[in-house]
Amino acid sequence: MDIKSNATPKTIYLKDYTPATYRVGHVDLSFALFEDKTIVKSVVQYIRSEGAVSADLVLNGQDQVVTGVEMDGVAFDGYTLTEHQMIIKDAAEKFTLSITSEIDPASNTALEGLYKSQGSYCTQCEAEGFRRITYFQDRPDVLSTFSVRIEGDKSKYPVLLSNGNLIAAGDLEHGRHFTAWSDPFPKPCYLFALVAGNLVRIEDTFQTMSGRQVALHIYVRAGDELQCDHAMQSLKKAMKWDEEKYGREYQLDLFNIVAVSDFNMGAMENTSLNIFNTKLVLAHQETATDTDFYSVEAVIGHEYFHNWTGNRVTCRDWFQLSLKEGLTVFRDQEFSADMNSRAVQRIDDVDQLRRLQFSEDASPLAHAVQPDNFIEISNFYTTTVYEKGAELIRMQHTLLGTDTYRKATDLYFERYDGHAVTCNDFVQCMADASGRDMSQFFLWYKQAGTPTLAASGQYNAAQQQYTLSLTQSQPDTSGQTDKKPLHIPVAVGLLDEHGNETHRTQILEMTAREQSFTFDHVASRPVPSILRGFSAPVKLITDLSDDDLRLLQLKDTDGFNKWESGQTLALRNIERVMADSAADISQFVDDFGVVIEQAVAGAGDKALFARALTLPTIAVIAQTQTVIDPAAIDQARTHILTSIKRAHKDALVRLYDDNANTGAFSVSPAAMGRRALQNIALELLTVTNGTGCATRAKAHYDGANNMTDRVAAMACLTDSTQAERELVFADFYERFKAYQLVVDKWFTLQVMANRPAIFDDFAKLRQHHEFNIKNPNRVRSLYSAFALNNPVQFHHPSGQGYAILRDAIIELNAINPQIASRLVTPLREWKRYAPVLQVQMQSALQAIMDTPNLSNDVFELVSKSLKG
Repeated sequence: MDIKSNATPKTIYLKDYTPATYRVGHVDLSFALFEDKTIVKSVVQYIRSEGAVSADLVLNGQDQVVTGVEMDGVAFDGYTLTEHQMIIKDAAEKFTLSITSEIDPASNTALEGLYKSQGSYCTQCEAEGFRRITYFQDRPDVLSTFSVRIEGDKSKYPVLLSNGNLIAAGDLEHGRHFTAWSDPFPKPCYLFALVAGNLVRIEDTFQTMSGRQVALHIYVRAGDELQCDHAMQSLKKAMKWDEEKYGREYQLDLFNIVAVSDFNMGAMENTSLNIFNTKLVLAHQETATDTDFYSVEAVIGHEYFHNWTGNRVTCRDWFQLSLKEGLTVFRDQEFSADMNSRAVQRIDDVDQLRRLQFSEDASPLAHAVQPDNFIEISNFYTTTVYEKGAELIRMQHTLLGTDTYRKATDLYFERYDGHAVTCNDFVQCMADASGRDMSQFFLWYKQAGTPTLAASGQYNAAQQQYTLSLTQSQPDTSGQTDKKPLHIPVAVGLLDEHGNETHRTQILEMTAREQSFTFDHVASRPVPSILRGFSAPVKLITDLSDDDLRLLQLKDTDGFNKWESGQTLALRNIERVMADSAADISQFVDDFGVVIEQAVAGAGDKALFARALTLPTIAVIAQTQTVIDPAAIDQARTHILTSIKRAHKDALVRLYDDNANTGAFSVSPAAMGRRALQNIALELLTVTNGTGCATRAKAHYDGANNMTDRVAAMACLTDSTQAERELVFADFYERFKAYQLVVDKWFTLQVMANRPAIFDDFAKLRQHHEFNIKNPNRVRSLYSAFALNNPVQFHHPSGQGYAILRDAIIELNAINPQIASRLVTPLREWKRYAPVLQVQMQSALQAIMDTPNLSNDVFELVSKSLKG
C-alpha cells in the first residue's frame, strides 16, 4: 500500500492535467494462475501522442516482481524501476512493449487490483488498481481495446471470466484449462476485470431493440443461486428502460455479473463483467428486506447504465468522476422511480442526501462536485460526487425539460462515444442542444457547500398578486469564500386556504442573489408550495406558519412537499422541546393523528404514508443545529414519539392490524408499501420499550414470513431490556447463521442499541467468531453501523465510542486503507459538537494522525478534518 513518509503526501491538482505522453493501440494480457503466484504478461502497442512534450514513457506499477521485458520482440533492459513506476527514457514514437511479472493475489488484503478471496480470484481496478496487475499508464484517459487469456486449474477454477465476448476456451495439460476474451470497444484500464473461481450461474437472455439476443449470466457461489432471480429481472428491466428513456442499446453478445463476498465497494461496472458485492445481488424473502430488494434493483440498474455513462463515454481524469457517477446516479434514481413510487423514491433520495451529503458539506471535507485537488482519489468516491452530482443532472433536466434533455444526451453520446471527456463537455452538450447559456449553472460544479435559499411571500389583495421573494447565500468552505450566485431552478405551486391548487408547478429560474417573482390572478392569500420535488439541493428557509405547513402536509398535490411540510413541522416541535421540555406540542401531536387516520382510511400510497409517519432522524436534525448534542436531540425526539403513541394508540393498533401480513409474499410496490406502513405502526407502538412493547414486537417476529418483518421486530427490540430481546436475537442467529449477509444484519441491529450495555455488547461482538476484520461487509456491519446509526452512544461523553472507532481505523490502516479511511466519516464534523464531545473527537483524530506508517487514504481525511 501507499505509505506516508516523513514528507507530506503529494497533492494532485486539476490545473496540472496534461494528456498522456503515449496512446495505446491494443492491450494483450495473459494470466497464469497458480496457488503461490500469478504470472501476468502484458503486450501493449504504444504510440507517442501528437504534441507530446516528452518522449519518456512513465508506467505505474506496484506490488509486483518484473521477470522479463521485451521491446518489439527483443529483450530490453533500458528501463528504470522506482517504488511505483517503470520509466523508459527517450522511447521511440511507436513500439510494442512486453512485460512479464509475478504478483501474489492471496496476500492482497487491500482488495485492489487482482486479489484472492475465499478461494476465488477477483479484480477491482477503479480507481488505480490496475497498476497492481502490470506496469501501465494507469489513468482514465488512456483508452484501448483489450484481449485477455486466462489459464488455471480446472478443478479449482472452472469459471474463468474477463471483459467482452468469449472467443476461445479449452483444456490444457496437468488438469489446467483456459479461456480467451475480446473486448472490441476501447476502454480505460480501470474497467478491466478478471474472475476465476468455482462458481455456478443462472442464465437468461435479452432481446435488444434492434433484435439482437444477449446472453445474461449471474455467477455466485453454490447455494446462492436461488437468491438471484430478482437481480436477473432487475437487469432485464434496466436494459429495457435504458433503450426506452435514452435510446441506448447494449452492443456485446454477453453480459456477466459476478457476486463476491469480499469487496470494498458496492459494485463495479467493468465492461460486460460487472462485479458486485453479494449484498447487492442476493435477495430472497427469507434473507433480504424490502430495502435490500430496492437496493439490488437500483444498483443492478446503476452498474448497467454505466455501460454508456462511464464506459462508452468515460472520464478524462478523476476530477471528472461525477461525469459518470453523478449522471448514472440520476439515471438509477429515475429508473427506480419508474419501477416503484416516484414520490417515495424522491423522499428517500433527499433524505440520504441530507443525512450524508449535507453533513459532508458542513465538515472540513467539503469539496466541489468537480474537485480541484486530492491526495488519494479513493477518498473522492463521496456523496458529493455521487448524490449531489446527481442533483446537478436533475437540475439540468428540469431547466431543459424532458425532450430537450434527451436531445442533449443523444448529442453527448454521438459526440463522445469512445472518448474520455469532462463535466464541462457534458454541460456544453446541454447548452448546444437547448441554445441556453449554461456558464452560470456550471458554478454548481465548482463551488462547494450547501446553499441556503430564503423565501418570503407578500399578497396584494387589491391587485390579486402574490410576490415570492427569494434570497440565496453560499457558506464559506475550505479555500472558497465570496462565492457567486448560482442558477437555481425553484419549482413552485400555489394552494388556496382550502388546499385547492390554484397555480400549477412553475419553474422559477433564480440567477441573482436576490430575486422576486410575481403570480397574477391570485384570488386570495395563497400558501406557496416551494421547491417542489426538491428541485435544487439547498437548505430552504421560509416564512410559512405552522398553519401553512399543516395545510401543505394534508393537501399538497406534490408528494415530496406533502412529506416535507410534515418534516418541517416535526423539526420545529423537536427544537421547541429541546429549548423547553414542557413546551406545548399538542397541536403537532393532534395533526400527526390526522395523518394516522388518513393512513387507516387506506386512500393513497401506503409507502408514502409510512414516510409521513416517520420523524426526522437524529442525523437530519443535527444539520439544523448550531451545536450538535445527539443525546439532547434524542431526548426531545423520543418525548414527541412517546406523546404520539399515548395520544393515538388505538388508531395505531387499527393501522397495524389493517396492514397485517396477508401470507402471500410479493416485492410489488403495493406489498412493500403495506409492510412499511405496518412496521412504522409497530415502531410507534413499541417506542416506550415496556413489557407490552416487547410482547408485541416478539409476536410480530414470530408471525413473520419474510426478512423485512423480522428485522422490523428486532429493530423495535434492540433498545429493550426485556427478556424477549435476547430470545429473538438468539433465534435469529441460529436460524440464519449459514447466511453471511443475514449475520451482517444480526451484528448491525445489536450495535444500533441505545442502551447502557452497548459497550459490553460491542466488545462481545468484536470477539465473536463470526467477525472478520478483513471482510469489508463485516466491518461495515459492526463499526460503520455503530458510528453512523447509533449517534447517542457513539457520542457518549466518556469517549468510549470514539475509542472503538479510533482503534478500528488504526488496525485497518495496515490491512485495507480504503475501508479504514471511510470509517473516518463520523469524526469529521468534530468542531460542530458540544465542547465535551469536541475534545474527545479531536483526541481520537490526533491519535490516528500519530500512527506510524499511516496510509495516504487515512492521512488525507484525518489531516483535513483536524485542520477544519
